Amino acid sequence: MRTRLGLLTTTLALAIGMAPQQAFAAPQDVAATHAYIEANYTLAKAMVARVAPAQKKILALNRKLASECPNVGAGSPENEASQPISHEVAVALWSISYGLSAAPVHRFQQAVGRLRWSNPATARAVAKYARNLHDIASVPLPNLCADVRAWTATGFQVIPVGVVPLVERVEGIVLKSIPSRLLAPFERGGDAAMVKRTARLEQKIEEFEFLVGQGDWIRVLETLGLNE
Repeated sequence: MRTRLGLLTTTLALAIGMAPQQAFAAPQDVAATHAYIEANYTLAKAMVARVAPAQKKILALNRKLASECPNVGAGSPENEASQPISHEVAVALWSISYGLSAAPVHRFQQAVGRLRWSNPATARAVAKYARNLHDIASVPLPNLCADVRAWTATGFQVIPVGVVPLVERVEGIVLKSIPSRLLAPFERGGDAAMVKRTARLEQKIEEFEFLVGQGDWIRVLETLGLNE
């Protein structure tokens, strides 16, 4: 049964055009939300600024592979058994792209690591997001020449030790942004506008990963003589 105090709270909140949790949000929630939004915006800007340098490093890697082990995987099968190797190429590209953002990711993790919300689900989501960013930015660059060469030496029968665990580790990292429903009730002032600017920056990152990244992946596979 709703108490008179509960009815009064709801009535007042609706009267000023807000949901109850917006009107009576704890200062802790408002402050933590603002700090998170600022930190996430700063991170997105830093990552976008590293898109061009990442592309240069990926092209440099491809030139290095073309010099050291061109077509080392020539004749490799185009089936499910070859997927760990082709996926390892993708891991190498992610290692370069996110590795360049390791420093800003670390600063982001420090900034949001001490934030607290009254809703434990929000704090858990933020902590998991920061942890996953750290994990992807810490992925080591695999030795593609050595791994493809070792695989070729077995007649494409045995995937080198370490390839599958690395691929599974990276593919298990999900960079899921914080649901807006958890933060929107506590946004104040220019927070909503900053969230929109962050979304536009994140879209640029996604476009780089999908459009440019797909082309880079195919290019490196061709350099190594591998199938998708």
